[in-house]
Amino acid sequence: MRAAAYIDGFNLYYGLRALRERAPQFGENRWLDLRRLAQELSPRAQLRQVRYFTARVEARDGDPGLPQRQDVYLRALRTLPDLTIHFGAFLTHQVTLPLAEPSESQRWATVLRTEEKGSDVNLATYLLLDAFFDRYDLAIVISNDSDLAEPVRAVRDELHRRVLVVSPQERVTARLRQAASDSRILRPGVAARCQLPVPVIDALGHSIHPPPAWGPFRNIS
Repeated sequence: MRAAAYIDGFNLYYGLRALRERAPQFGENRWLDLRRLAQELSPRAQLRQVRYFTARVEARDGDPGLPQRQDVYLRALRTLPDLTIHFGAFLTHQVTLPLAEPSESQRWATVLRTEEKGSDVNLATYLLLDAFFDRYDLAIVISNDSDLAEPVRAVRDELHRRVLVVSPQERVTARLRQAASDSRILRPGVAARCQLPVPVIDALGHSIHPPPAWGPFRNIS
């Protein structure tokens, strides 16, 4: 069975944060080998393609190194065979919202809202295109975004491919569970088993080390 994996990067990132809180004994697990993870989720399938959907982050007050840490991880991922990275974008705009505890003098506040745009659309597009061009028999969708329910259902019912949805959160949303051929949650132990080596060696022989804050790590070089 030919398999392809479609990974919602930010949904997975926040899911891993929640996993660390629920099961701290398994560690950080952010130096994640996405190809190995997809293979672990369907060990009998022949994994042909892994698509990772994310967006470039910007430095924040108190965390100027955020873009550099992301870049290190993306460099490490690019060493994996048959893995491609697809970028959305972050958009920041002003919104006016009601205060949770308004006063006589102030009932509303104008705030900056930053939203990640494009990843869910990109994921749905490639999920459908790859099925249409007969590139897989099984799609592994790592996300818990209910907006993906309709493309998942279309792949299953109209294009007649199996779709396994794996939620990085504590449960699978009802819409995704109903749309998929099968669904499950990502177990902390699975993520812990699927870490990249330290260091990762790229095609030019350069060593790529994970950010120290993501440790501790066991050096296997």
